[in-house]
Amino acid sequence: MRYFLKLAYNGKAYHGWQNQPNAISVQEVIEKALSTILKSDIAIVGAGRTDTGVHASQMFAHFEYEDSFNTHDLVYKLNSFLPKDIAVHSIFEVKAEAHARFDALSRTYHYKISTSKNVFDYDYAYQVQQSLDVEAMNEACKILLTYNDFQCFSKSNTDVKTYYCDIKEAYWTKSETGLKFTITANRFLRNMVRAIVGTMVNIGLGKLQPDDLHGIIASKDRSEAGFSVPAHGLYLVEIVYPEDIRIEQ
Repeated sequence: MRYFLKLAYNGKAYHGWQNQPNAISVQEVIEKALSTILKSDIAIVGAGRTDTGVHASQMFAHFEYEDSFNTHDLVYKLNSFLPKDIAVHSIFEVKAEAHARFDALSRTYHYKISTSKNVFDYDYAYQVQQSLDVEAMNEACKILLTYNDFQCFSKSNTDVKTYYCDIKEAYWTKSETGLKFTITANRFLRNMVRAIVGTMVNIGLGKLQPDDLHGIIASKDRSEAGFSVPAHGLYLVEIVYPEDIRIEQ
């Protein structure tokens, strides 16, 4: 039987989601916990691969297990076993062919920028104390929505077959402490959100104009886009699946 895990994690202590040969990952920690509690070698498949230091307030992964168990009890045991920076919210059975990565319809990320020195969020938001033109940044977001090839925002050493992504929404909002970027798409390339935000920050600082985004995207050249902002301000916040993926209990 196949099950989905719904979880969250603070990425500060981890070298990303995916298992690494010489570094600790979120996937490794969860697999060890599941294997210990269920007394069986459990491998999990995540909905995506967040980079080192990136956080997730909502992440999904699937695993196989043939014996029966109480899902509520397993959630309790996992949260008792796991470190304080990883939390399992729920476990539910899904259809046999359901896939945490390939069945996701969309993913939403937030990127947080603190616009004043803040002693409480320096590990969880990018500090930019210069004035940013949010109106210009949102103009650039509108331009972003008119394209679907984002090779210019992708890491060059990647094994993807296509750089096409369907961005469904992208916008900046202000808060009392700073700015938040929201972006939703069917898929994301490696480093894509951080490269987009870095480009947007350059626009907000007046180093680029919103219309410059046309040339940057058309270039398909990573060096034409802006810098990659730090990982600690990035959060995976929502993954949407088809409604019929779940087996109702």
